Amino acid sequence: MPPQGPNRAATGLGTTGTTSSPRPPAPSHLEHHRWLELIGALKLLKGAFFVALGFGLLRMIHRDLYMFALQMVEALHLDPDRIAIARLLEKASLLNVHRLKQLSALVFIYAALDFIEGTGLVLEKRWAEYFTLVLTVALLPLEAIKLIRHPNHWTLFLLLANILIAIYLAWLVLPQRPSAGQSSIH
Repeated sequence: MPPQGPNRAATGLGTTGTTSSPRPPAPSHLEHHRWLELIGALKLLKGAFFVALGFGLLRMIHRDLYMFALQMVEALHLDPDRIAIARLLEKASLLNVHRLKQLSALVFIYAALDFIEGTGLVLEKRWAEYFTLVLTVALLPLEAIKLIRHPNHWTLFLLLANILIAIYLAWLVLPQRPSAGQSSIH
């Protein structure tokens, strides 16, 4: 009578008593990681952009923002009499040192969130999937409002990309329920 012990299949021992080599991950598993890594890399890139933007805002503290904005309009050969450009120049004139510091602090906080999300996703941490899902879904209404108020192709693209990311992450993190033909006991 063979000795009682763990099941051969459970221990990885074949009929010859040798250990079987581990199976390579399924292709869908590898694809899953590639998408998470891509989303994570984009979040890290976006975080770096916002850090640069935050430092740029801090550099503007002791400058005449109206004159700087006017110089940029002229350098880009834009018409300062156009309504959108005139509004931009008007808003630039309203910014003061305190407001610039507030804006830069918000930009740095947003960059930190992007770095946390991106690092967690690249390292394939489960908490990062939930964290990114929650933040992405929370910001979707703001992006939709922005698209409604100021419709353009770029905002539409970003909104659709974030909706796809939210759907993908929800598909990853929400529990999979067995179909009618499958038993819940394995």
